[in-house]
Amino acid sequence: MNSSALTNALQQLTSLAQQAEGTSNESLGRGSSSGFAGELQDSLRRINQLQETATTRSNAFQAGESVSLSDVMADTQKASVAFQMGVQVRNRLLTAYKDVMAMQV
Repeated sequence: MNSSALTNALQQLTSLAQQAEGTSNESLGRGSSSGFAGELQDSLRRINQLQETATTRSNAFQAGESVSLSDVMADTQKASVAFQMGVQVRNRLLTAYKDVMAMQV
């Protein structure tokens, strides 16, 4: 996998996470992250935030608070999709790393 494909996948992950959170590029505070590692960390934070939101809403629904089931299911699905995308990005990165390490110099 080449670097442009990895960059494209990371941009798609970031875009999906932004859509799920309802944020825009301007509100992300891009100054805090630099390069690929920073973007990857930001994506992992957003995935974690989506999972925490889903858990909080699920617990609130189970406690009988005024949270609709459709909101709980939507948040759960957003967290699930974001997590699966994160797993796929990780798998691709590991494959790329193994390919690079297998190259003869």
